[in-house]
Amino acid sequence: MRLPGRVLVQADGVGTGGAVVRAEATSHPDLRLLEAYARGARPAVGNSAGRMKITLRYFTGCPNWRTTDRRLRTALDEAGLAAEIALETVETPDDAARLGFRGSPTVLIEGRDPFADVEAPVGLACRIYLTESGPQGAPSVAQLRAAIHG
Repeated sequence: MRLPGRVLVQADGVGTGGAVVRAEATSHPDLRLLEAYARGARPAVGNSAGRMKITLRYFTGCPNWRTTDRRLRTALDEAGLAAEIALETVETPDDAARLGFRGSPTVLIEGRDPFADVEAPVGLACRIYLTESGPQGAPSVAQLRAAIHG
């Protein structure tokens, strides 16, 4: 959705260490990102287009990757952030070993696993996340939102 003209967002010292931040937005996603920035939200890292890259790795037959994908998109939407989301299947034990895949689903934000457990074995297995509602096969929206903001 294009905005009529340009919108100027200015944050005087809000979450900027006292600096004045001025930026213009020409589309709805741009405006949401700028508004989130003005509130102090910061994406973990962005690519050259200013969008963070998120990879969702899973094995075929994983019962929880779609829930994780849905929750991840909800967390991004609620934060007003855009991201490039890549879906990657891990097909074999050799692939799992090569990637250091510690269970399905795995979320990588700019290549980093914010839920990493270095004690978890590498392989084609279901991953368990300790959420505020107890153990689940997918991280909660709140956990994903916190991971996105680093």
